[in-house]
Amino acid sequence: MSLSAPAIRARKRARGDAALVMVTAYDEPAARYADAAGVDILLVGDSVANVVMGQADTLHVTLAEMVHHVAAVASARPNAHVVADMPWLSYHLGTADAVRNAAELIRAGAQSVKLEGGHARLEVVRALLDAEIPVMGHLGLTPQSVLAMGGFKVQAKSRDAAKLLVEDALLLQEEGVYAIVIEGVPGAVGTEVTAALEIPTIGIGAGPDTDGQVLVFHDLLGLTGRKPARFVRQYAQLGEAITEAIGRYAADVREETSPSEDESYPSSDAGH
Repeated sequence: MSLSAPAIRARKRARGDAALVMVTAYDEPAARYADAAGVDILLVGDSVANVVMGQADTLHVTLAEMVHHVAAVASARPNAHVVADMPWLSYHLGTADAVRNAAELIRAGAQSVKLEGGHARLEVVRALLDAEIPVMGHLGLTPQSVLAMGGFKVQAKSRDAAKLLVEDALLLQEEGVYAIVIEGVPGAVGTEVTAALEIPTIGIGAGPDTDGQVLVFHDLLGLTGRKPARFVRQYAQLGEAITEAIGRYAADVREETSPSEDESYPSSDAGH
């Protein structure tokens, strides 16, 4: 049975629990490989817009596209918990609309949803939880706010901004979210908000003291073709391996060595 939202909620490093491991996945193979590696949570992230669709931000992925990718990930039947990002404008136009949209993601195979923002989203969080839909929060650098923030910039750098982030985290916890992603903040702020909460934090560019970490599948495997962010540790360069493998295939075809006789189907007629 896959890891549940309540089981994740109970995980805190300060209580001696192992750190949570979350990685993004957008299709069945990625989900299958990541699940076999033993990750705790698969995030069907709106970062699909960046690393799969080639967009500069996450604002160009639709709910229908997210539902498509959630269904693909869920088809792997992972042991890991599947959480789906609610894309931009899917939870900004009223609570009824937000619940309907979250339900689409749940019906596609997600076990919970993630949304960005603090105090401004409390009414939506409450409505989702009233509909029995578990919610993961997301604070700090919130990519759907890229236009308002003026770019992808480290957040909560001042004492006042850090205080507001902690306050937002406490409000989300009180409302009932089961975990909070903290993105793009100084390490000391990641430490502070983690210590202030009873629920787990999952960091990405938030220092080493959060209760877990998340990275984008394509970033950690070297598949993006761009310089990785400061917080990304790359564990492979699969892009280079893919190019090399396809190059070998292309050479075999052009040299007329592929397919070989062994790779061809024989005729059912023994005379041919």
